[in-house]
Amino acid sequence: MRTLTVSANGIRFVCLEEAPHSGGPLVILCHGFPDTPHTWRHVMPLLAARGYRAVAPFMRGYQPTAIPEQDTTDEMLARDVLGLIETLGETSAILIGHDWGASAVYGATSMDPSRVSKLIAIGIPHPATLKPTLRKLWGVRHFMLFKVPGAARRFAANDFAALPEVCNRWSPAWHPTREELAEVRECFSDPVSLNAAMGYYRALTFTARPHLRTRIAVPTVVFSGTGDPNADLDDYERGRKMFTGEYVIERVPGGHFMHLEHPEEFAAKLLLHMPSKTP
Repeated sequence: MRTLTVSANGIRFVCLEEAPHSGGPLVILCHGFPDTPHTWRHVMPLLAARGYRAVAPFMRGYQPTAIPEQDTTDEMLARDVLGLIETLGETSAILIGHDWGASAVYGATSMDPSRVSKLIAIGIPHPATLKPTLRKLWGVRHFMLFKVPGAARRFAANDFAALPEVCNRWSPAWHPTREELAEVRECFSDPVSLNAAMGYYRALTFTARPHLRTRIAVPTVVFSGTGDPNADLDDYERGRKMFTGEYVIERVPGGHFMHLEHPEEFAAKLLLHMPSKTP
């Protein structure tokens, strides 16, 4: 795996890349919060072995990617993905996203479906179809807490005590080790970067923006964790109405971070949707 630096949508991105020597079809993998592109460490080598060029950026504001001058909206994230496809020298890509990264790839596909050959979203049903309940609102109470001034300072307190707590809340059966969260701590050790990550929540609106209201014809796979307390199978079924093309729901053991809790089972199901390419 190597690191590359590119510019897209007015931001300097640092990315992890794993690819066969001859290149291959582009796959862009977008992480969420609290996370980094290292979240894809289990699947990137497998994608490269299948003949794909796997590129995972540190998302906007996550150092060493540049810090934006303003809080990041979900529309900016979508435009970042489209910009990365272009700056990486391709006309289209397969998009994979988890959490905020899922929002980014949903949005990019809605805005310019001609640039996306397949959409894969993990842990987040389509944002335009989310139906709040009291239980779900409690589960995502951080959406409001992270909007409050001083959120970054509180999150970093006591050596980031909130980091494993929030991971365990969203994935109740997962108790990540300090080593598993080392890259996240390193990224957020820069208070400016952590504040930028909180900026995603400060800019968050509770109704889907116009760019997310276009129905999608691109073949889509969504991954649902069987133990996710915040997103039920019904939420993904409700999301089906935003898609006019192929729409497949894959159920995987685990919660919101299913791809880290059960990496082998997740990777096996992901690769079912990634046909082998000639390296």
